[in-house]
Amino acid sequence: MLSLNDLTLRIGSKLLFEHASFTLYRGEKIGIVGPNGAGKTSLFRLLLGELEADQGSLEVAGALRYATVKQETPGVDMSAIDYVLDGDPVLRQLQADELKAIDAGDADAIAKIHEELAHIDGYTASARAAQLMAGLGFASDELNRPVKSFSGGWRMRLNLAQALICRADVLLLDEPTNHLDLDAILWLEKFLKDFDACVLIISHDRDFLDATIRRVIHFDGVELNCYAGDFSQFERMRSERMSQAQSAFVRQERTRAHLESFITRFKAKASKAKQAQSRVKALEKLKLTEPPKDQSGYEFNFPSDENAPSPLLKVDEAELGYPDKIVLGQVSLRIQPGARIGLLGRNGAGKSTLIKTLALRLQPRSGEVLPAKGLKVAYFAQHQLDELDLTDTPMSLMRRMYPATSEQAARNFLGGYGFGNEHVHARIGNFSGGERARLSLALLAYTQPNLLLLDEPTNHLDMRTRQALAIALQDFTGAIVVVSHDRTLLLSVTDEFYLVRHGRVEPFDGDLNDYAELISRDSKTQNSQAANGSKANRRDDRRERAEARAKLKPLQNDVQRSEKALADLELKRKPVSLALADPGIYEPAREKDLKLLLERDRMLKSAITAAESAWLEASTQLDALNISDLTAT
Repeated sequence: MLSLNDLTLRIGSKLLFEHASFTLYRGEKIGIVGPNGAGKTSLFRLLLGELEADQGSLEVAGALRYATVKQETPGVDMSAIDYVLDGDPVLRQLQADELKAIDAGDADAIAKIHEELAHIDGYTASARAAQLMAGLGFASDELNRPVKSFSGGWRMRLNLAQALICRADVLLLDEPTNHLDLDAILWLEKFLKDFDACVLIISHDRDFLDATIRRVIHFDGVELNCYAGDFSQFERMRSERMSQAQSAFVRQERTRAHLESFITRFKAKASKAKQAQSRVKALEKLKLTEPPKDQSGYEFNFPSDENAPSPLLKVDEAELGYPDKIVLGQVSLRIQPGARIGLLGRNGAGKSTLIKTLALRLQPRSGEVLPAKGLKVAYFAQHQLDELDLTDTPMSLMRRMYPATSEQAARNFLGGYGFGNEHVHARIGNFSGGERARLSLALLAYTQPNLLLLDEPTNHLDMRTRQALAIALQDFTGAIVVVSHDRTLLLSVTDEFYLVRHGRVEPFDGDLNDYAELISRDSKTQNSQAANGSKANRRDDRRERAEARAKLKPLQNDVQRSEKALADLELKRKPVSLALADPGIYEPAREKDLKLLLERDRMLKSAITAAESAWLEASTQLDALNISDLTAT
């Protein structure tokens, strides 16, 4: 579908990658990984035609439609759902043509347009847009709200919905999970699995990548290397390759040392002159192997006050919220030294409100929030990055925040977090989002807190930085309360979860898999309620029960047939998935086999989707029949 042949790309004087060659096929899901600044976003701009390669060619099979997520959202009066529908330009053009044809009274044109609308499922576009928005967390009463009434994070979700509704051949997603909560991420994973386009994903969320991709393109210095499989498989293969490179480097250095030693010892002896010359030539021909690149980066360190009071903080029967709105009621918490708490819940449920209250930034409307004497809180939230003075430098900011710190001590501290000589006096306005987040986290660490409150700390951080943060939090001896959509971080640093839901904060007795099942059950309940509506009265209830008895057996049969069809299709797809996981299938000589496999996989996925829809419809109707009432009567 799309091939890169021996491509080299520079931005200014910086070489991003060279001699890159790979082919993209319809239906593939590919992760683009590498450190921040490596050139991942520039690769997207190259594919979109916004940049030109310095060398090589980009071959495209026919006219491809691209979709990507806008980085800006205009503050317009247009309704949210209309804004999302603007993501399908073909639909919008047909709708505009239909209005013109109606005004002109052209019956033939109107009939033709209606055929084209039916062909592209144009008549279901609004329903599909509503489903997308619901999956991304929008409530039904928000669909017709003006775009300008949403916050920046929710506008980014609208941009994502716009990209997803476009019937694109190539979908480019650059950090799509940054503005999503865990609920929306789980929905997006399922959506992308069934999305019939080539999807390229830049992400530092390893769990998201594992769930969605089946190939990795890795920025390794100026090389672009391809790996078959998900992100975990890539890491294993990458580790093996680095181990092999290290062994090759050691062998090379051993050979080099042996040759140089012989030359040094015998080049002056006539009897050994020819042998020495022979070894000089061998040394010159010795292929230079670069040592494996050190990817360790820097380390975070969160020193803590060892003499922390117990409990650190108490919340007793508190109502939390704002002057015009109660968000959470009857909240009671005890945060002990060493507690490691993860907060779960949808965006808007009140997690940030709770954390702001624990940070003593927000007063309770009623009840008590009682900090212990000696409590030292460090609070990180995404909005703090926007509040940084862009004219500041890391040095000037730290010296102003902590005036007792000498310049040398500040330099040593900042250097440990990756702000060396070239960055310590650089303007923050020139920093990436990841560098600003890293600076904010570093300045928090300097306070030596005994309670860390972290609200989405991994946004904008690359994988190495996320790993360094997770290790530091594991070593931190104080208490932690964290909100994050990064499942790896939650699993590695928390010991218990609290669920923020329906205006309450309660311990959650389960893991992240249990939480995903809870979300799924909630979604099914909402769909069932929407489908069934409310019962009008007792008479209608009795009539519906009588009708339900007649429908019960056929629906049970439908559910069983759908379940069997799904099992058969999944069994058929298994060998196809195994074949696609084989690195050898991506060899140029097997391009025809790969195309056949991808087409077979696409057809099976389409059949599975249809079978799942049939099963869901039958199951929803069956659930709605209120089986207990039926058996009682």
